[in-house]
Amino acid sequence: METMENNNFDADISFEAALEDYLSSDFGDLDEGSIVKGEVVRVSSDYVLVDVNFKSEGQISAAEFIGPDGTMTVKVGDKVDVFVVRKNEMEGTITLSFEKAKRMQLFDQLEEVQEKESTIKGRIMRRIKGGYTVDLGGVEAFLPGSHVDLRPVPDMDALVNEEFEFRVLKINRRRSNVIVSRRVLLEEERDSKRSELLVNLEEGQIVKGKAKNITEYGVFVDLGGLDGLLHITDMSWKRIRHPKELVSLGQELELKILSFDKENQKVSLGMKQLITDPWQDITAKFPEGARLSGKVTNLVDYGAFVELEPGVEGLVHISEMSWTRKLRHPSQMVRVGDEVEVVILGVDEDKKRISLGMKQVKPNPWEVVAEKYPEGTVLEGVIKNITEFGMFIGIEDGIDGLIHVSDISWTKKIRHPNEMYNVGDTVQAKVLTVDQENEKFTLGVKQLTEDPWTKVPTNYPVGAIIEGLVTNITDFGLFVEVEEGIEGLVHVSEISQKKVKSPNEIFKEGVTIQAKVIHVSAEERRLGLSIKQLKDDEDRKKPREFRTGASEAGQNLGDLLKQKFEEDAAE
Repeated sequence: METMENNNFDADISFEAALEDYLSSDFGDLDEGSIVKGEVVRVSSDYVLVDVNFKSEGQISAAEFIGPDGTMTVKVGDKVDVFVVRKNEMEGTITLSFEKAKRMQLFDQLEEVQEKESTIKGRIMRRIKGGYTVDLGGVEAFLPGSHVDLRPVPDMDALVNEEFEFRVLKINRRRSNVIVSRRVLLEEERDSKRSELLVNLEEGQIVKGKAKNITEYGVFVDLGGLDGLLHITDMSWKRIRHPKELVSLGQELELKILSFDKENQKVSLGMKQLITDPWQDITAKFPEGARLSGKVTNLVDYGAFVELEPGVEGLVHISEMSWTRKLRHPSQMVRVGDEVEVVILGVDEDKKRISLGMKQVKPNPWEVVAEKYPEGTVLEGVIKNITEFGMFIGIEDGIDGLIHVSDISWTKKIRHPNEMYNVGDTVQAKVLTVDQENEKFTLGVKQLTEDPWTKVPTNYPVGAIIEGLVTNITDFGLFVEVEEGIEGLVHVSEISQKKVKSPNEIFKEGVTIQAKVIHVSAEERRLGLSIKQLKDDEDRKKPREFRTGASEAGQNLGDLLKQKFEEDAAE
């Protein structure tokens, strides 16, 4: 009997101990707000059941286990960490969350990253006001725009979906806020590399860098913590207008250290110094008088630059472009990109200058013209242009001959050449001068015939009586045409013994008069006439009685002369 009682007592003790163990194992580590490990016991399209050693399994939405590719990430039997949202001891139910467990664990990791100043990898998801959102593997963090890079990013959208390492700046668990920075890591990397560069950098070294900024005067190159300047003049041996012709932003470059100011941390870089200077032994490569072809690279007011080989340019001065054309600008002859034939006129190796000529490729047409058309040659040509002072006749190779208005006729007074000629007319003329040095070629039409004035002294000697037509009346006298193109002048003082105020009171144009030749000069082209002297001669030839006594009419000689003069004038 005693034995049975003892057995019942032991059984009671065992039951109580077992109940305590059961309750302890179910509830001891399942505090609300804690993370516990569970086992997946069922997976459906709507939910996942997880056994956490509680009276009942916890039901979690299947959406918490769906991965980025849309597939379920767990299967029955998997061990997972879950967060105890709440539990009901009376009903034996429990609410769990897989995402919250992950989130809390990630926050723990972020706090550790922040405390140790280590880094965490994240993916930039999208742009927002002031910066970006970054996925740190389940937690969205904020990346301010100023913490993206060391300098402003030209295309902010280009960084979306890119992965980078970040430093955690600030965490707020209660608000689930995390702020990260990429710039801090880049600054640390830059400072580290700069310190290393300052120790090891020296002139003459070959270094590699990335183009970080391009300006009109050069390129700023990131050498890895230290920036250097590649000036435009050190980029190429040939002429370039802008550094963008050779370098693009972000391009990797191999360069030479030209100078290094350690104290001010200034580095001067060179690109062209990595290749041989094409100007070395330039006179041997391009001797004076050599003829070769090149490409027009630039036009300026005073000429055209022609590239003879990469890095070597010469200048064709505007005066060396054409033998005959008077150019206002080189664009009248060539354009950038044209292939042209040139002749080396001179080389200055010290100043790195080459003088080129284009017109020297062909013979000087002035030499040809001087040889082909010596002075006195009679030729024919077409009138290309007529001006007030003369006519331009096309000869050949762009050379025009000028017939001056004074060389059209020996005798005619021509106010404008278009009185006699039109553009396009063919004329015959004689070569008067060929001035190769001053590039003047003059012709004459009147020189094809003899100057009629050469015969005037013979035909009209002093003392001869002429008869001519009054062609023009001026205050100083009468112009009298004695033959076609030959005029003489009766000066106002040679009209009468009496003072004549104005010849047009006595004479009219178109009347014929007689006069005596009192002066003649073929060189001066002058023929002086006198009416007064002719009358005096006639008076001396009359009988004496008419000169000294009175006539039957009671008139004296003075009255007769006066009457005669008036009659002649009237006629």
